[in-house]
Amino acid sequence: MAKIVMIYASMTGNTEEMAEAVAQGIRSAGGELDVKMVMDAQVSDLLGCDGIVLGAYTWGDGELPDEFLDFYADMNGVDLSGTKSAVFGSCDSNYLEYGVAVDILIRKLSERGSDVVLEGLKVELSPNAEEKTVCRSFGEQLVQAIAKESSNGTAV
Repeated sequence: MAKIVMIYASMTGNTEEMAEAVAQGIRSAGGELDVKMVMDAQVSDLLGCDGIVLGAYTWGDGELPDEFLDFYADMNGVDLSGTKSAVFGSCDSNYLEYGVAVDILIRKLSERGSDVVLEGLKVELSPNAEEKTVCRSFGEQLVQAIAKESSNGTAV
């Protein structure tokens, strides 16, 4: 069973709705999931797991939310080699840069050695029913990517 940690930030509840749907997908695909708000998480939570899912809304014109800044900086001290990862977040097209927090977190995971296996999932504001289905599928796909690696006989 794939051991996955999800860490996310949500101000208005939009990213939290996405997180709940992604979590449903992970669990329905057989993943073992630990979910934490970023303010309750430590970078050490990323260690010893097969998969990592980060979720963040984009603040202003292309920044990480304030509550993610310390965690993001602390990620510089961890080696995430051997993990699979994915990133999601709610976005607002009224800003020049769309969903940049997702892109920032993808880059950081890659820099730290994690294999980002899914394209970043960006949803305009609050996810509708169809987008929640996409979020659930996103979670399922992460578990499938981890299971594929395990079935190939490589360490996860």
